[in-house]
Amino acid sequence: MAKRDYYEVLGVPKNASKDDIKKAYRKLAIQYHPDKNPGNKEAEDKFKEATEAYEILGDDQKKSAYDQFGFAGVDGMAGQGDFSQTFRGFEDIFGDFSGIFDTFFGGGGRRSSGSGGVRQGANLRYDIEIPFKDAVFGTKVEIQYTKNDACPTCKGTGAANGSGKKVCPVCQGSGQVRHSQGFFSVASPCHNCRGEGYIIEQPCRDCGGGGTQRKRQKIMVTIPAGVENGKRVAIPRQGDAGPGGGPPGDLYVFIRIKPHDYFERQDLDLYCAVPISITQAALGAEIHVSTLDGKNLKVKVPPGTPNGRLLRIRDEGVPSGTRRGSFWIKLLVRVPEKLSKRGRELLEEFSKTEGENDSPKPIALADMGEQ
Repeated sequence: MAKRDYYEVLGVPKNASKDDIKKAYRKLAIQYHPDKNPGNKEAEDKFKEATEAYEILGDDQKKSAYDQFGFAGVDGMAGQGDFSQTFRGFEDIFGDFSGIFDTFFGGGGRRSSGSGGVRQGANLRYDIEIPFKDAVFGTKVEIQYTKNDACPTCKGTGAANGSGKKVCPVCQGSGQVRHSQGFFSVASPCHNCRGEGYIIEQPCRDCGGGGTQRKRQKIMVTIPAGVENGKRVAIPRQGDAGPGGGPPGDLYVFIRIKPHDYFERQDLDLYCAVPISITQAALGAEIHVSTLDGKNLKVKVPPGTPNGRLLRIRDEGVPSGTRRGSFWIKLLVRVPEKLSKRGRELLEEFSKTEGENDSPKPIALADMGEQ
C-alpha cells in the first residue's frame, strides 16, 4: 500500500507553521493513541502514520528535503530521531510511554499481542554504483537480491495446513517475561516461544515452522534526479517477510556515484574546466562547451580573461524539483610549450610594443581570486 502524503496525513497545508503542524499531530495522537484504542489495528496504524509524518514535518531539515524530493528525499529518516523528545511534551495526556516506545520504536517490532502477535520482517540493504550522469538526471536500475519470502505452503503462518497456533502459556502472548531485580523490572524474550508470543503445534514441513523461504527476485529501482553520493532509496515492503505471517520489512538501496572524467558537482552546481589559448584570453573569443546532458553551448570569453576565471551558465546544473543549479566553466589559459618561428616573432613584437615589466611588485593574495 502506497504511503500517503505527510501533509495529507496531518491534515495541514504545505505552508503550515511549525505550531500548526504540532497541534495537528497532537490531535491525531490523542485520537488514535493505542491506550485509548486497545486491540484496534486501524487506530494503531494511524497513530504510527501520524507519528512518522510529524517526525519529518516537525523537523526543518527533514521538511525541506521532503518538500524538494518527496519520499525519496527522506528515505530512512523516519524512525531515526529521538522519539522521547517528540512525546515528552504530551506525557500529561498520555501517561506512561514506556509501553508505547517498546511497541513502536524498539521493542522488537511487535505489532500486536495477546493472541499471537506478528512482527515486521527485517529491513535489507543493497549497494549499487551508478554513473555520475545518472545520479544528476535520475535513472531506473534493475537489481537482483535474495530475501525471505512468505512460505507458499502455509502462507507465512508456519503452521501445517489445517492446524494453527496457540498463545504461549508462559508469556501469555506478550513474547516477553519480566524479572524483578531490586527496584527494577527487567524484560527479556520468552524462552518458551522465543519471543514470538505463540507456539506452533504442527509446523509446516516446507518451512519448518519459520513461515519463510529464501527467494531470488528482480525489481526496478527509481533513482531520483540529483541524488547525492551515499544516500539511500527506500523500497517499502521489499525486505524480509515477517515471521508468523507478519508484514515484510523495507529494502534500502545505498548509492555510490562513479566520478566523472570532466565534471564535478557541488550541491546543485556542476563544474568543468576548459582550456583556452593566450590569444583567446587576451582578445576575447566565442567557444563551444559541451554540457553533461550533451548540449553544445556557445560561450563568450571576455577580452583580458585571466587564468582560472569562472563563467556561470544558469539553469544548466543539477535538477531539483522545478529548478536547476548553475553550470560553472573554469577557463584555463594554456601557454604553448613550443612556438613556430613566426609565432615567436609575433610574440617578440608584441613584447616590444606593449613593454615588459622586469621588476614586478608583489600583489596581495586576496587580489588573486580569479587567478
